[in-house]
Amino acid sequence: MLKKPVIGLVPMVNPEKSRCEMPWSYCNALEGAGALPMILPLLTDPDSLRQIVSLCSGILLTGGPDVDPARYGEQTLPACGTIIPQRDEMEALLFRAALEADKPVLGICRGIQAMNVALGGTLWQDLPTQVEGSLNHTQPAPYDKTWHKVSVTPGTPLADLLGVEELEVTSRHHQAVKEVAPRLKAMAFAPDGVLEAVWMPGRRFVWGVQWHPESVYQTSEASRKLFAAFVEQCR
Repeated sequence: MLKKPVIGLVPMVNPEKSRCEMPWSYCNALEGAGALPMILPLLTDPDSLRQIVSLCSGILLTGGPDVDPARYGEQTLPACGTIIPQRDEMEALLFRAALEADKPVLGICRGIQAMNVALGGTLWQDLPTQVEGSLNHTQPAPYDKTWHKVSVTPGTPLADLLGVEELEVTSRHHQAVKEVAPRLKAMAFAPDGVLEAVWMPGRRFVWGVQWHPESVYQTSEASRKLFAAFVEQCR
């Protein structure tokens, strides 16, 4: 029997209840694509995280609260939301360990932001107050519906995978990539110019998307293709 690739998921953190949590949608999408999802503990010890990476076939950086602006050299603005330092530290160390081990990585929503910051990029702390004319990127429930379109940049891996120049996506964020890290390249943009997807050239699979493909996995062919491509690289 062919073993399923094990993919480690960064946990959602609920400080008020001292809990690590995970929406089912992430696990369902990975399982549907043929992977075995494994929810990781909240750890910040570098050696422990390197060991975790060695046990996993790939890493998924999930959505969640805002990345600490201090990590990209900015003062925290009033509109910036909840910050969880332990998660910021865990993600930065885990992502670097995955790069060192050449393991595939998929970043979703906060995940693309964490990747960008870890590699030297910056973020918009709050799109509504910092980007004039920005769309409303925070859709209301239900989250299994798409919210706005993105333009996929021709010639990029995402364009090659999906075979489209435009895509309907979900959207649940108020922060986004501002200055793209030197080692990342853009793959998609929202109509207001907000960056929606990146990749790292020279790697098997290091991609980040600002939308939530796991939320529409059951109804979106593009989402299924994205998860299938990620899992295939994790085999």
